[in-house]
Amino acid sequence: MENWKRPRSEVDTLWRLLRYYLKVELPRLMRNNIRLTVIGRVESLPAAAREELETAVERTARNTGLRVNLAINYGGRTELVDAVNRILEEARRKGTLQKLSVDEDMVSTNLYTGGQPDPDLLIRTSGEMRISNFLLWQIAYAELYVTETYWPDFKRIDFLRAVVEYQKRDRRFGGLTNRTSKPAEWMDEPLGVPAP
Repeated sequence: MENWKRPRSEVDTLWRLLRYYLKVELPRLMRNNIRLTVIGRVESLPAAAREELETAVERTARNTGLRVNLAINYGGRTELVDAVNRILEEARRKGTLQKLSVDEDMVSTNLYTGGQPDPDLLIRTSGEMRISNFLLWQIAYAELYVTETYWPDFKRIDFLRAVVEYQKRDRRFGGLTNRTSKPAEWMDEPLGVPAP
């Protein structure tokens, strides 16, 4: 969503690049049985870009291999607002707004990625130590991997490094470690004050 703030010529170039790459990559997506889906406010895109995108999504809809989500005109906060508004609209339609109680499942179901598993790994390129308004709900328990490599230069070897690093992680999802180790000594001391 934030890219709309860039100069008009740059934004127009981004839409031309999108159309170009959709045409160039569609045969490869089909050959490799990859399904392309889009998350974001697609209805706000320029007509030519939106039509090209819809064509690619329709053509790959029956593919059963890897799913690639293209986040375009997307923002994590906007996604959450849209999810809440969908929940409210559904409750209004059903006449249950007065007794509506929202839970995590309702929010997850109404996100752009509703029905898809949450990511296990988030790779952040260009050394940035922020998530930049991306999949705010979905990455609650994702492992983060930060690389100094810029996105255009990110190659297969960089991806493999991220995966190898991910495989070393101890995924606890908020629980205790899976490793059998003695707790740190300071945990036996009240409020971190050394024992006399």
